[in-house]
Amino acid sequence: MANLTTKIKLYANREINVRTDFILQDNSDGKGVFIAEWNLDIPKPTMAQLDAFEAQANIVESNQAQVQKRIKEYGSIAEQIEFITENGLDAWQSKVQAIKNKYPKENN
Repeated sequence: MANLTTKIKLYANREINVRTDFILQDNSDGKGVFIAEWNLDIPKPTMAQLDAFEAQANIVESNQAQVQKRIKEYGSIAEQIEFITENGLDAWQSKVQAIKNKYPKENN
């Protein structure tokens, strides 16, 4: 199940500040997380409206996980520069493509 924050970002369809634009809360009553405060200039969504973004949000979160795996495998900037210096840019581009193939992203 996709994170409520991801669904809200998709609903807003723009960059949002998760620290100031809304506040999520869970009262530990078994009903789950809900929007406790809404500070955006668009109407506060219903849970049904947010649930409509479930499939798209799952793809976004899966892609974010793949990107994090890629970043880890690319190594630090210093390691990347060292690789390019020792092996050349073509070798680096081949390595990057292999990493992208290893951790593919889904299309939205």
